[in-house]
Amino acid sequence: MYRHYLMLMFAIYGMPLLASDFGVMGLIDIPTARMSADGTITTTAASQARTKSYAITYQATPWLEGSFRYTGFNDFTSSFPYWDRNYEAKVRLWQEQDFLPQVAIGIRDLVGTGFYGSEYLVASKAVGDFDFTLGMGWGRLAGNGVISNPLINLGEQFAFRQRSVDSRSGGGGRLSDGIFFSGKKVGFFGGINYQPDSLPLSLMVEYNPDQYDGEVFGGQVRPKSPWSAAVKWDAVPGVSLSLSRQHDQEWGLELSAALDTKTLTPRRRAPVFMSSLDMDPQDLPPQLNRRDWYDMLLFDVERSGLLLLEASINPSSHTAILVMGNDQYPVWADAIAKMTVLADLHLPSTVNTFRIIAEESGHRVATIQLRRPSLSYGQSKQLLERKISVLPGRTLISPQRKTSFVQKKVFFDIGVGTRFQFFDPEDPARYQVYTQVGISVVLPKSWALFGNYGVDINNNFNQSNRNDTTALPPVRSDIVKYLTEGDTGLNSLYFEKRGSAYKGLHYRVYGGVLEEMYSGFGGEVLYQPFQSRLAYGLSANWVRQRDYDKSFKHLDYQTATAFASVYWASPFYNYDVAVHAGKYLAKDVGATLEVRRTFNNGFMVGLWATITNVSTEDFGEGSFDKGMFFKIPFDGLFGRNTRGSYNSRIRPIQRDGGQRLEDFSANIWWDTRGARY
Repeated sequence: MYRHYLMLMFAIYGMPLLASDFGVMGLIDIPTARMSADGTITTTAASQARTKSYAITYQATPWLEGSFRYTGFNDFTSSFPYWDRNYEAKVRLWQEQDFLPQVAIGIRDLVGTGFYGSEYLVASKAVGDFDFTLGMGWGRLAGNGVISNPLINLGEQFAFRQRSVDSRSGGGGRLSDGIFFSGKKVGFFGGINYQPDSLPLSLMVEYNPDQYDGEVFGGQVRPKSPWSAAVKWDAVPGVSLSLSRQHDQEWGLELSAALDTKTLTPRRRAPVFMSSLDMDPQDLPPQLNRRDWYDMLLFDVERSGLLLLEASINPSSHTAILVMGNDQYPVWADAIAKMTVLADLHLPSTVNTFRIIAEESGHRVATIQLRRPSLSYGQSKQLLERKISVLPGRTLISPQRKTSFVQKKVFFDIGVGTRFQFFDPEDPARYQVYTQVGISVVLPKSWALFGNYGVDINNNFNQSNRNDTTALPPVRSDIVKYLTEGDTGLNSLYFEKRGSAYKGLHYRVYGGVLEEMYSGFGGEVLYQPFQSRLAYGLSANWVRQRDYDKSFKHLDYQTATAFASVYWASPFYNYDVAVHAGKYLAKDVGATLEVRRTFNNGFMVGLWATITNVSTEDFGEGSFDKGMFFKIPFDGLFGRNTRGSYNSRIRPIQRDGGQRLEDFSANIWWDTRGARY
């Protein structure tokens, strides 16, 4: 069992993992033209005498690789930042063929200070157990240069290369497009990787012309040699450890782990149980009416991990309309299939058509219409599929039957929670481990009460000495105060109502203690035309900043936020795009671009960037708000079906510009994605 889940979480099929110390696919420090399998996330930790570095790399498409890297410098003078944040992107131009190498083009330090700024054109060719790489580099990968930059022939601007900037002045974090592929000279880099089929080892040699000018200026020594060598051990599938001797003067150690986010977990059958029709009456709940099809169906549905919310039967059309929820099945098609089987078992024989309405997160998203399966035995699969229709979601004005005993139910959730704050220049990671008690109360008329209280177990947030000055109201930069003075306290307590008022029109209203830093009230509406890839939304909130101890007291700061949103479910690799324009918590005005990719297994990964009318100087370090989003489903970790997941947002730097209430601004589109057309 252990091996099964290890393979599930870390297996990368095909070429073994060869992440460089920089995180992207490469040798030791130089990139290659190779790519990971589509949808692969790779995490890398590398330690050298000069630096220690952490990277997250994502294979966004089969031809696009992106990486975020966080590098700490050893023994630098105080005039240099101790930690540097930078992004890298690599695009495959064409795949390897019989007589042609694979070729890619890339930019290192695409967004950042430009400290590692380099651009490259690189080719890789496999010959037996050997993989050869040769590349042309600009910037740091040019070294002292070998030939004149050929791009100077296109314009004199390519002859001058700007030096790196200090991120603390607000200059870092912006696109470094003014220096791309510039410099008087370009250089060459390359290397060889040898991997025998019989051993889980790779032997690498690389030529890296980087002269480490920035590090030398900061007090370190220049490399003795451009040559480096390493041995990489594939410890288990998807996990590798490498030892390198770099530039004939220092040792390096690197650990890489990869997760194939596209891997589908084995589809599990729902637990087999005896139907209520076949059970001994003494084994049934006493309040269950065996002569009532709704009672019997409800009993079996809830045992299957589903919810039966409402139902009506139209005798004239011989049609049953069932409104269902899905608490357990990761894929909605499996949930609807299970509901169909149970409905066929229990509905009156006069019904020959089912209309099953899928309610996701309180919203009626879609209606599945199909012929009763028991009336179609012996028909071909193709004929059965033609009888299934996907229709708009709908609300039953006066349902004949409605589940009433789910009202006024109280659910408690007790567990251990974690908080992380990454990329503090003084420490790459701070943490808290706490016990959390969650409560949800189902109330009449589709209202619900949600709450969460945290009790601190251990944290190191009080070790942070970072005291940023800001030209904006401290709407988020005070978060450390909430995590220290309020390490134990009320995280949230609010009322909420969700629903669908009309075909394709969904709404949400809420009020109370919304999160750690803010109380208030607000709402959201989303219009999703049926079968359209586009949707449109509005959201607004009035909030007041909470006291640092996370009690019911408040500070003086209050504001209103509002956003107009446009969403697009693109046909490309399951990418969804959203643009939100409006007013943010610090009263700045601008727009946020979100791009997320969702796989069939429920894994979601994405990026966002926000630009407002705040200048880079007033915004401070990072220049503008940006970050990454992850949703990791739990279904692959447990031996049962579950819709649970871990959601996380990672920011390179927490500032005050471009900040929203993350869980209360334009969320319906994402919440309903699993059941959308």
